[in-house]
Amino acid sequence: MAESDKKKPTRTVKSSKSTRAAKAPNEENKDEQGTSLEMSIESGENTEDKAVQPKLTERESQLVIVRRLIERGRKSGTLTEKEVLDELQEIDLNPEQIDKIYETLEGFSIEIMGDISDADAEETEVDLTIPEGIAIDDPVRMYLKEIGKVPLLSSEQEVELAKRIEQGDEQAKKQLAEANLRLVVSIAKRYVGRGMLFLDLIQEGNLGLIKAVEKFDFTKGFKFSTYATWWIRQAITRAIADQARTIRIPVHMVETINKLIRIERQLLQELGRAPQPEEIAEQMEMPPEKVREIMKIAQEPVSLETPIGEEEDSHLGDFIPDDDALAPAEAAAFTMLKEQLISVLDTLTPREEKVLRLRFGLDDGRARTLEEVGKEFNVTRERIRQIEAKALRKLRHPSRSKKLKDYLD
Repeated sequence: MAESDKKKPTRTVKSSKSTRAAKAPNEENKDEQGTSLEMSIESGENTEDKAVQPKLTERESQLVIVRRLIERGRKSGTLTEKEVLDELQEIDLNPEQIDKIYETLEGFSIEIMGDISDADAEETEVDLTIPEGIAIDDPVRMYLKEIGKVPLLSSEQEVELAKRIEQGDEQAKKQLAEANLRLVVSIAKRYVGRGMLFLDLIQEGNLGLIKAVEKFDFTKGFKFSTYATWWIRQAITRAIADQARTIRIPVHMVETINKLIRIERQLLQELGRAPQPEEIAEQMEMPPEKVREIMKIAQEPVSLETPIGEEEDSHLGDFIPDDDALAPAEAAAFTMLKEQLISVLDTLTPREEKVLRLRFGLDDGRARTLEEVGKEFNVTRERIRQIEAKALRKLRHPSRSKKLKDYLD
């Protein structure tokens, strides 16, 4: 087959401008950064020179990636959508920035080619092999086998289904979704090991696929899989942010933590050592105290039931001291003091004993006022004070106090 027959008709960027904005529905609040990025792209700023500097800010890293994309397109005159998406998914851009990049590519006379042939797409996009280290039971194998039987759709078939969906055909929705279930599995595999089970990742990705089916606009001229990828990825990453941690962290904080981790790894490679919080703070443009706070939030909780040792017969909680617990000697002395105190109080009259117990909170730890004790006995405060003074005089007698003085040390 001729080379031209393998590729679908070309299209320029401007025809799908509004849809590209929809491809990144979860990107917000980057207007200031976006303005400087767009100016640098249009002016042809030499970001490759910046790449050799000892340190790169996040903005400079973005410019390097975009510049690399432009240089590649200049050499061949064309780029495939897969090439563009593979590069742009490495950096955080809002819809307006994505549109500006596509318009800049068009300004350099770089055409964006349609996806490659269906056979090649099936080979590159749909990989139903099981990720290494993931335990899969028989029902899941059956699911993967079943979705593998559903053939991929051509662009014409997608347009036909989209037209039927526009008319309210629920069966067309089902058919379009089922034909792309394998795409969800392929994307979900990239997020294994981030705190969620493989099956849960597939389920969340399927929800994103359903959203893409509902919002797909066939009039823009691109394949459904290209559009659905953004919704599937968004659904999975949002689920990881919401569910992966034992203690939930807000999505915006998860994004900040991920940014910190990226910068920390970048500085580790550049410096050859673990970066200090002050160095990370300089790259993130925030105070070092804020960086330390984020690093503390990013720590994963550890279960006290974590097995310790080769035989795993001990747990982490067994080796953590309780700072509030009494030492054995102190606990024994406290028990003996309690017994001696009860013995001494037994030498008083029942009324005197009860007054002292209430006044000093010997039973429940709450000391009562003279007025509260007076109401208990239906006498005045002065009378309770007299009873208390008399009882304390008795306890100060050497025959009684000698038993308690040893515990004062």
